[in-house]
Amino acid sequence: MDTKPAVSPDLFRHGGNLDAAKAVFGSHLPWLDLSTGINPVAYPLPTIPARVWQRLPDAAAIGALRHAAARYFGVPGISHLVEAPGTQAILQVLPAILDASHVAIVSPTYNEHARCWADGGINVSEIMSIDELPAAADILVVVNPNNPDGRQQAPGQLLELASRMAARGGMLIVDEAFCDVSPELSLASHADTAGVLVLRSFGKFFGLAGARLGFALGAPALMAVIGQRLGPWAVSGPALETGAQAYADERWITATRLRLARDRQDLSELLAGHDIAVIGGTDLFVLARTVTARALWQHLAEQGVWTRLFDHSPHWIRLGLPGQEAEWNQLRAALEIGSPSLSRARQII
Repeated sequence: MDTKPAVSPDLFRHGGNLDAAKAVFGSHLPWLDLSTGINPVAYPLPTIPARVWQRLPDAAAIGALRHAAARYFGVPGISHLVEAPGTQAILQVLPAILDASHVAIVSPTYNEHARCWADGGINVSEIMSIDELPAAADILVVVNPNNPDGRQQAPGQLLELASRMAARGGMLIVDEAFCDVSPELSLASHADTAGVLVLRSFGKFFGLAGARLGFALGAPALMAVIGQRLGPWAVSGPALETGAQAYADERWITATRLRLARDRQDLSELLAGHDIAVIGGTDLFVLARTVTARALWQHLAEQGVWTRLFDHSPHWIRLGLPGQEAEWNQLRAALEIGSPSLSRARQII
């Protein structure tokens, strides 16, 4: 008798939850995790002296990271940024330090934005576009480029929005987690503009999500408050050292942007060859739409390829980029197995 594995909503809450995939589909599979937008070819880990592991982070290490990051982002100066153990940590302190009663979030997007504000007791409106901004909103959150569909907002338009928000005593928060592959979209150079707060992630583009490193960019006074909330030694010494070297490595950054753009094109063409239409994304992931999205997701999972579905859009499926050739071959083989249309795939949702 054919049985269906039990499926928890946790499978769709975030990408990167490979443990959940193994629990449902089996730990015996040679798993390929394409459920995130993390660069699969990570920045080469630097040789880190033993003293960096043995001592608390010092001012020199923090300063080196801040200077390297400030040059990379293009912020006016190091007083306009603060480092954190991942942008998630910043999201969790913002409700406590910003005087907000109503937050509007352009959705669908990264789930944690809505969750963190709601957990802070703030009224949250999830809107489909910036044109739907509620009159009562004192904070507007935009992810640019957006996750999962790759929607982009022009910097000029965002600056105009920031001006509107500042005029009502509010703020525009722009999450630029995927902006490393589209630096022309960044508002980092406008971090001294009233009403602007920018969030940046290190782990996605540099492929080192485990380093837990992120940044807030904005007015010096607000950066000081965020830093105080995060507390001393918020970022580990090895993460400081790695980030400082990575942000200064212009050759690797340039080469990586070119490679990711090529790989995104290759992935789009591979999916198109199996009648799977790519409708959006960035150079770190693609979003596809197909009426068999859930069947495709299950089929790939049964072959050890973990992708991302979304509760709010049953026809969407998101795939990150494979890295090494063996990973590309695993995805190609998984797509080739079974019915081309996957019409006979078992539905478990």
